[in-house]
Amino acid sequence: MDNNYDLKLFYFSTCPYCKKVLNFMEENNIAFPLKNIRKDKKAARELKNKGGKKQVPCLFINGKPLYESDDIINWLKENYI
Repeated sequence: MDNNYDLKLFYFSTCPYCKKVLNFMEENNIAFPLKNIRKDKKAARELKNKGGKKQVPCLFINGKPLYESDDIINWLKENYI
Protein backbone atom coordinates (compact mmCIF):
# COMPACT_ATOMS: atom_id res chain seq x y z
CA MET A 1 0.00 0.00 0.00
CA ASP A 2 1.33 3.42 -0.97
CA ASN A 3 0.51 6.26 1.36
CA ASN A 4 2.10 8.94 -0.81
CA TYR A 5 -1.31 9.82 -2.26
CA ASP A 6 -3.86 12.24 -0.87
CA LEU A 7 -7.07 10.34 -1.62
CA LYS A 8 -10.72 11.23 -1.10
CA LEU A 9 -13.71 9.37 -2.55
CA PHE A 10 -16.96 11.23 -3.18
CA TYR A 11 -20.02 8.98 -3.38
CA PHE A 12 -23.57 8.42 -2.26
CA SER A 13 -24.85 5.18 -0.79
CA THR A 14 -27.56 4.26 -3.34
CA CYS A 15 -25.35 4.76 -6.41
CA PRO A 16 -24.60 1.31 -7.93
CA TYR A 17 -21.28 2.47 -9.37
CA CYS A 18 -20.27 3.84 -5.97
CA LYS A 19 -21.21 0.52 -4.38
CA LYS A 20 -18.95 -1.25 -6.90
CA VAL A 21 -15.97 0.90 -5.83
CA LEU A 22 -16.80 0.65 -2.11
CA ASN A 23 -17.13 -3.15 -2.34
CA PHE A 24 -13.75 -3.36 -4.07
CA MET A 25 -12.21 -1.20 -1.35
CA GLU A 26 -13.72 -3.35 1.39
CA GLU A 27 -12.59 -6.61 -0.24
CA ASN A 28 -9.02 -5.27 -0.48
CA ASN A 29 -8.88 -3.58 2.93
CA ILE A 30 -8.48 -0.15 1.37
CA ALA A 31 -9.40 2.79 3.57
CA PHE A 32 -9.18 6.53 3.06
CA PRO A 33 -11.60 9.45 3.57
CA LEU A 34 -15.09 9.01 2.10
CA LYS A 35 -17.41 11.93 1.39
CA ASN A 36 -21.12 11.18 1.07
CA ILE A 37 -22.47 14.04 -1.05
CA ARG A 38 -26.09 13.28 -0.07
CA LYS A 39 -25.38 13.66 3.66
CA ASP A 40 -22.67 16.33 3.50
CA LYS A 41 -23.60 19.52 1.62
CA LYS A 42 -20.07 20.86 2.02
CA ALA A 43 -18.70 17.73 0.31
CA ALA A 44 -21.23 18.14 -2.53
CA ARG A 45 -20.04 21.74 -3.06
CA GLU A 46 -16.40 20.66 -2.90
CA LEU A 47 -17.01 17.97 -5.54
CA LYS A 48 -18.73 20.46 -7.86
CA ASN A 49 -16.18 23.24 -7.31
CA LYS A 50 -13.02 21.14 -7.59
CA GLY A 51 -14.20 18.50 -10.05
CA GLY A 52 -16.45 20.63 -12.21
CA LYS A 53 -19.45 18.29 -11.93
CA LYS A 54 -21.44 16.35 -9.34
CA GLN A 55 -20.76 12.93 -10.88
CA VAL A 56 -19.99 10.10 -8.49
CA PRO A 57 -18.04 8.06 -7.78
CA CYS A 58 -15.18 10.50 -7.97
CA LEU A 59 -11.79 9.75 -6.51
CA PHE A 60 -9.61 12.79 -5.91
CA ILE A 61 -5.95 11.84 -6.21
CA ASN A 62 -3.69 14.61 -4.93
CA GLY A 63 -6.48 17.08 -5.73
CA LYS A 64 -7.23 15.80 -9.25
CA PRO A 65 -10.56 14.09 -9.99
CA LEU A 66 -10.88 10.60 -11.46
CA TYR A 67 -14.39 9.56 -12.49
CA GLU A 68 -15.90 6.23 -13.60
CA SER A 69 -15.97 3.22 -11.27
CA ASP A 70 -13.86 0.97 -13.52
CA ASP A 71 -11.18 3.66 -13.90
CA ILE A 72 -11.11 4.19 -10.13
CA ILE A 73 -10.82 0.45 -9.45
CA ASN A 74 -8.07 0.07 -12.06
CA TRP A 75 -6.16 3.01 -10.56
CA LEU A 76 -6.44 1.48 -7.09
CA LYS A 77 -5.21 -1.91 -8.42
CA GLU A 78 -2.21 -0.32 -10.11
CA ASN A 79 -1.26 2.28 -7.51
CA TYR A 80 -2.65 1.38 -4.12
CA ILE A 81 -2.72 -2.38 -3.55
